[in-house]
Amino acid sequence: MAPTATQEPETLTMEDLLKEDQNSIRALAHGDIVDGVVVRVDPDEVLVDIGAKSEGIISNRELAARGEQPVSLNPGDEVKVYIIQPEDERGNVVLSLRKARAEGIWQAVALKESEGEILDAEVREQNKGGLIVNIMGLRGFLPSSQVARQFSGNLMELVGTKIPVKILEVNRKRNRLIVSQRAAQDEDRARQREELFEKLKVSDVVTGKVSGITSYGAFVNLGGADGLIHISELSWDRINNVSDVLNVGDDVRVKVIKLDAELSRISLSLRQMSDDPWETIEQRFPPGKAVQGIVTKTKKYGAFLQIADGVEGLLHISELSWDHVERTEDVLKVGDEVEVMVLSADKVRRRISLSLRQLHGGGPSTDGAPYEAPSYDFPEDDDDDEETESTPQAVTNGVAPLPAATDAAADDAAQVDEEPAAAVADEERREP
Repeated sequence: MAPTATQEPETLTMEDLLKEDQNSIRALAHGDIVDGVVVRVDPDEVLVDIGAKSEGIISNRELAARGEQPVSLNPGDEVKVYIIQPEDERGNVVLSLRKARAEGIWQAVALKESEGEILDAEVREQNKGGLIVNIMGLRGFLPSSQVARQFSGNLMELVGTKIPVKILEVNRKRNRLIVSQRAAQDEDRARQREELFEKLKVSDVVTGKVSGITSYGAFVNLGGADGLIHISELSWDRINNVSDVLNVGDDVRVKVIKLDAELSRISLSLRQMSDDPWETIEQRFPPGKAVQGIVTKTKKYGAFLQIADGVEGLLHISELSWDHVERTEDVLKVGDEVEVMVLSADKVRRRISLSLRQLHGGGPSTDGAPYEAPSYDFPEDDDDDEETESTPQAVTNGVAPLPAATDAAADDAAQVDEEPAAAVADEERREP
């Protein structure tokens, strides 16, 4: 077998060795952030090996900067440093710990902006355009237009506090960091709103705080979304002013009666937290029963009387007296307390018809037979805005029919504020 030839090792020249050494040395430029290892700590400077042809130098002044916690370094510590000068007059690399830390924070802040993360910011002071805040050690600006709505009138309330903010703009070259408290709040409320609609169901009973009052109802903050209690859902009684029942800041327990996730609407009811007084209306107020009532409203066609909590009935103008009455106010005024007779009570249609004249004599002769008060039919297709051709037929006990209240007027009993056209028209046709 032929002997195997041995391979001679490649001989490197001095020029090759110098080139290899130069290639292994890291090329540095101003603004680079590199990793290094502390070699020595002297009274005036710290030497750091960063893989360059010479060691880097950190001034000891950086270790105890004014307003910052002193930094303690020991040989062998691994650090990130910022290249201030790739080579000074002595051939050393000038380094900075603080600038490296600041650049790292700017990069972290830029990342959080891209991810849309909400951060905590410490409000330091107020200036002409808004608030100065501290975020992760950086100085940021919160414009007054981006302050949460509840604080927009008094920014000083926020100075010295920590608030959630969302980053709107990061510009390292201009040292520009702009944040928004309002955007963070809106995003948080949107998240809470979504969670609220996921768990809420119709008929749920929830607790909230009254956040606003309007002429048509009250808004209640449920934590993430506001629900509306319409004025008609405040009480079984007739309510003229929402502030008579609720005020901003009141804590309330309410019932959810309607949900619309697409429009972010929650309808609430306060009155449904108590029993509906109309459920037992027919048993409590049978025809012919005498009851006390307080006049709550007068109309051309009659007066509304409250005869129990949450229950109002209509005393039609034709039932005020056996004599002709021109104006309701000639007989009754708001606040008057009178005794009346129940003519009829309808739980389904939530209506009660009342009479004042039935309690007094002077009515038509019955030839000795007991007088039975008329009751009125209420057609299901009755329309308050149109005059019907047929007139409700009075049911009597062998006595000529008395002037009857029209369907339209009866439809207004305890419910409608508008004047029914049919009731007025019918009343104008009546003879004195």
